[in-house]
Amino acid sequence: MSDNTISSRLFPTRIDIPAEVRVQIVVLLNQTLAATSDLKTQAKQAHWNVKGTDFYQLHLLFDELATELEGYIDLVAERVTALGGYAFGTARAAASNSILPEYPLDILDGKDHVTALSDRYALYAKHLREAIAKTDELDDLDTADLYTEISRTIDKRLWFLEAHLQVAEIKAENGKAATITTQKIPAGVK
Repeated sequence: MSDNTISSRLFPTRIDIPAEVRVQIVVLLNQTLAATSDLKTQAKQAHWNVKGTDFYQLHLLFDELATELEGYIDLVAERVTALGGYAFGTARAAASNSILPEYPLDILDGKDHVTALSDRYALYAKHLREAIAKTDELDDLDTADLYTEISRTIDKRLWFLEAHLQVAEIKAENGKAATITTQKIPAGVK
């Protein structure tokens, strides 16, 4: 999707953000809309196809992730239109404009799905943080706040996903905890 296509779809509005700034924000929001839609369908792909001993909990988790992303799709698209923009929300627009890599269609194992989704959630989280900074720089604190809201939840979900993978890392270290040595402060020293 080119910036020209998006900017040509900017409609008049009484919002007090200059049109040249709104164009930049709408382009960014449409990129986010594509990535969010893509991530939602990738979570559903994992939900439908996960197999293994953790099937049930992962099946439910992946569905919860997809449902949550659906809400963010609507928030992002409505922010685009509130700014006088045109939301590009079709599956084809998402596929051609997403920042995320294609989801592997040949995996079944729960750990492989968790890894694939973790990789994508990390990329999406990075995009959100960059969008927070950009919209803040453009003095659109409402959009920056929207991105912040989404970012907090995405970071939490990435933590949930990575927690499934961290056990393998801990076991590789034989469960050894990091030891931190502290010095005792002598009495009378402040």
